[in-house]
Amino acid sequence: MRDPEKTLGNMADKAKLAYLSYTDEAGFPTTRAMLAPRAREGVRVFYLTTNTSSQKVAAFRRDSRASLYFADTRFFRGISLRGRIEVLEDPESKSRIWREGDERYYPQGVDDPDYCVLKFTAQKGRYYSNFKSEDFEIPD
Repeated sequence: MRDPEKTLGNMADKAKLAYLSYTDEAGFPTTRAMLAPRAREGVRVFYLTTNTSSQKVAAFRRDSRASLYFADTRFFRGISLRGRIEVLEDPESKSRIWREGDERYYPQGVDDPDYCVLKFTAQKGRYYSNFKSEDFEIPD
């Protein structure tokens, strides 16, 4: 991969879904399809929405290790990122990525106690394309 930031950024920006993995309370890996990240800072930090009451939030409060995966099914390629999740519940973080229509998931609006932000910070990546994989460092 010639330019990790460009390739990853393009895939993340075009994604309709992202796949978030974590370890459940019994120590088994679990993966959830998520709405694509609402915002990102370069290709190191991604912000996603979820329910505060979800199993994944409980899991991240126990163990912040996570994997975020983007797939480009048209060209059969993907990028796996490993890193850490922070659960953010402050009003500024929640307002930053709130969108019109989110009330369908969080009926009380941006202040809904069951609405939170997951801040994923990538540490390393692995890219798959053309029947081969390669590890890459995340640019600062």
